[in-house]
Amino acid sequence: MKVLITGSGGQLGCALQITLANHEIIALDRARLDITQFNQVREAIAAHRPGVVINAAAYINVDGAETDQAGAYKLNAVAPRNLAIATGELGIPLVHVSTDYVFDGLGAKPYHEFNATNPLSVYGKSKLAGEQAVAALNPRHFIARTAWLYHHQPASGKNFPKTMLAQSHRDSVRVVSDQYGSPTYAPHLAAAIAKLITTGAYGVYHLAGSGGTSWFALTRRLYQLFGVRTSVEPCATSEFPRPAVRPRYSVLTTIQEPEILLPAWDDGLVEFARAVQE
Repeated sequence: MKVLITGSGGQLGCALQITLANHEIIALDRARLDITQFNQVREAIAAHRPGVVINAAAYINVDGAETDQAGAYKLNAVAPRNLAIATGELGIPLVHVSTDYVFDGLGAKPYHEFNATNPLSVYGKSKLAGEQAVAALNPRHFIARTAWLYHHQPASGKNFPKTMLAQSHRDSVRVVSDQYGSPTYAPHLAAAIAKLITTGAYGVYHLAGSGGTSWFALTRRLYQLFGVRTSVEPCATSEFPRPAVRPRYSVLTTIQEPEILLPAWDDGLVEFARAVQE
């Protein structure tokens, strides 16, 4: 099958190209296709005629979105709308990757696909707008919500584990202990999406590392896996005020059918450590 991937240079885009290597891959980064430009998108989809399009592109600067609202909405809402129209016209399935930040995180139970959304930040609101556009404009849609994504490949960009490893030379680090989510290893997400596109069961799916943890516990486990002796000290979100409000508890679970489960978040971290150390 011919698979067109937008945002091919990011963490998920890199992982998808490896996972789907047995397919014909059309990998388009921002330099090759500006998905915020409708005519470019329509022309590219019509020219390549893929069997499926996977949108792995996003505006991911959560704090920056608070001041660059137009930029966030352009990439997170307008671009998915463009892709949905262009694919919908030709009956091509579209996979759109979204986020746990569409939830407010005020509860204490994992969020499933049918829980009410209520984003707190511009980033979350722009991602929800993208979901809504995709659902409205292409009936053959898969909306895949994920969380706390990371990858081992150096070329795939920054992420939390890489940032914390870069600080492992310090005597101690302070890490937020009152935010909980579902860390997701990009190759595991790519494998789940590869399964998803074979189902034909369109709709919303939560595809994230199974279970949940805090940034603090994640860092402690990361340092344990790397044999790092740096002391990890817990702190509250209020001690590190940021422009954008983060959901306090946004662990994801699934009740969707067919059920596609990712490995436990800890398994992903173990694989990440093994890949980095090889």
